[in-house]
Amino acid sequence: MANKYGEVFDVVVIGSGFAGLAAAIEARAAGASTIILEKTKGRGGNSIISEGFIAAAGSVFQKKQSIIDSPECMASDMKKAGLDLNHPDLVRTVTENSSSAIDWTIEEIGVTYLDQVVQLGGHSRPRTLIVKSRSNVCCGAVLVRKMLSKALDMGIEIRTQAYVQTIVREAGGPVTGVTIREAQSSLQIEPGIVKTIGCRKGVVLASGGFASDVRFRTILNPLLDSSVETTNRPGATAELLTEAIRIGAMPIHLSAIQLGPWASPDEKGLNVGSNFASMAVFPHGIVVDPRTGERLLNELGDRKVRADAMLAADHICIGFVDAKGASFVDHFLPRCLSNGVVTPFDTLAELAHHYKIPANKLKRTVTAFNDYLKNGKDVEFGRPIRENEIILEQPPFYAIRLWPKIHYTSGGVQIDTHARVIGLDQQPIEGFFAAGEITGGIHGACRLGSCAISDCLVFGRIAGQQAALRLEIKSLES
Repeated sequence: MANKYGEVFDVVVIGSGFAGLAAAIEARAAGASTIILEKTKGRGGNSIISEGFIAAAGSVFQKKQSIIDSPECMASDMKKAGLDLNHPDLVRTVTENSSSAIDWTIEEIGVTYLDQVVQLGGHSRPRTLIVKSRSNVCCGAVLVRKMLSKALDMGIEIRTQAYVQTIVREAGGPVTGVTIREAQSSLQIEPGIVKTIGCRKGVVLASGGFASDVRFRTILNPLLDSSVETTNRPGATAELLTEAIRIGAMPIHLSAIQLGPWASPDEKGLNVGSNFASMAVFPHGIVVDPRTGERLLNELGDRKVRADAMLAADHICIGFVDAKGASFVDHFLPRCLSNGVVTPFDTLAELAHHYKIPANKLKRTVTAFNDYLKNGKDVEFGRPIRENEIILEQPPFYAIRLWPKIHYTSGGVQIDTHARVIGLDQQPIEGFFAAGEITGGIHGACRLGSCAISDCLVFGRIAGQQAALRLEIKSLES
């Protein structure tokens, strides 16, 4: 292989986000020489802007709070949201390994978590943990940086501005390496220098989704053109997905493109307003149609249910919470107020006047909602109600304008429970592994919030372990 490729490693990982880093760390821990290839100048991919929400069933944090949960319950919630399009064996792999993935981040990576366990939309139990950071905003960056530090300490090379052009596969045989275009300077990727990198054991594809690839996503859904914003970074594009398909990978669920209902048109991408909506408005407040003053959705429904309801309303909606609900995000509420994405009001009448909502109807809506909480049953939308729910009564009230943005692409290449990429013939492609958002089949029609990092960590670890354990490709040695 040495005279076919300019460089050779045991394992080549494409992508430096959660899945790629987990794969590289596990491959190196198993004794494999490992390199990570990242096409952008920065490290961390789309993961670096993540909220840092991680779902885990049966975690030690749940046990401390006497929350009863199980991998089977989490799997049921995921399949319900995914409209049962999820591949059951892949879902089971994520849920059964979700708690151990948390333990791994604590013990091996050095991550700490907030004490609270959150119930996000579509989950029937509080099971979401939040990575602890000084600001508690974009907490995923903390996890990424700790994983990067771990990788570098282990001697893993992370090569940036290394744009993978082709994945090399012998006809009907194994994947043996990649060709890359490497930037000539820190300022450009074009024209670059073409290099070849071989792998003795395997390539792990962890290049993420394609939410920022307007051309590709519009082919799949013409409604998702350039007029629809995304929460993703510009590098979330489809070139490696199409390259994997070119060499024989089976694509599945490509049109399952998810919109985030907690996004606001008053900020770019995924920012503090999205966190405010996720952690305060949806679990502790309500969302109303400003034309009618009435609720229009189950605030704890899955993302597709909520986003579809907003799109059906066909205009920006208003979400709000009272002072008690906002106390759950008081660590970053000042930032939401200072940048104008969240607005405070002393009374509901002031809130109604500001957004041109019929005041009497809004008052009736809040009264009815509070009665639902007190009686333990939401007769309108079936929102799950726990004991001692916070009712909307204590001013000031904090409101945010909401409109969905493209957030996640659930489709990608097919894998099995060993993270092996499956070919069009439904057989594993030798030497080819994948993990994270580049894969399909795990989330079906709709991914539940906080299950993405769980998926990335679980299958990233599996991909790295399996690649490192694989026998070397002897047939290409010469």
